[in-house]
This record gives sequence, C-alpha cells and structure tokens, in this order.
Amino acid sequence: MRLKLVTLIVRDYDPAIAFFTDVLGFDLVEDSPSVTNDGRPKRWVVVRPPGAETGILLAKADGDAQTRAVGDQVAGRVGLFLEVEDFESTYRRMVAADVEFLGQPRDEPYGRVVVFRDVEGNRWDLLGPPPNG
Repeated sequence: MRLKLVTLIVRDYDPAIAFFTDVLGFDLVEDSPSVTNDGRPKRWVVVRPPGAETGILLAKADGDAQTRAVGDQVAGRVGLFLEVEDFESTYRRMVAADVEFLGQPRDEPYGRVVVFRDVEGNRWDLLGPPPNG
C-alpha cells in the first residue's frame, strides 16, 4: 500500500504549475484534459518532486466552498513537508525566487526547518538534515 496523490486546491492551474516546477523544482507528471463528475471540462494536473512516488494533484477550485479553501486547506497549520538534502542551497534558491518565508531557518533535533507559503498561501515546512548530520 502507498499514498499515490494528495490534492491541493488552486485558483488556476498555470500559476500553480509554474510555482511547483520553476520554483520548487518538481516534475510536471501529467496535464491532461478531464471532466468534472457532472461533465464540465477541467484538467488533471499532477506534480511531484523528482524521484518521489507521491504526487500532488493540483485541482482548480470549483464552487464557493472550494474557493474559500484555497490557501487554507489545513486551517492555517503547516500541512505539507518538503524534505531536501541540501537545505541551504534550496533555501537560497527559494529566497531568490521571492518565496514568502514565515521566519528564519532554525535548528531542531530532527533537522533544519523553515516555514514557507506556496503560491496559494498554504504553509509548508522546508526540512533539511540536522546541521551536523
């Protein structure tokens, strides 16, 4: 058993794709035409970190409830965790790309961490190995 996809609700596909591929370095795995349960056109868009098995389905908000959830899918908590091998270079690259960080990187027993917001405002942890690990 494995977790294949998680969904992030987005305002529009293309800015979200650009953020995940150009800023975070994810692969665009799929971008295919699809339809909603009631037959309206949509896209099936999946991104994922290189080498990862679990991907993110970027789902365009459909209706008021989903639109209200954009950027706050986990009620203001950090809900996604991006682990990288080279924290410092990833952090510097993201700063250069104008990613919004909520504080400065800090060292925790489990590693180096800093909170950032994605293109829609969802909070993520950028995680790296402990400084001496």
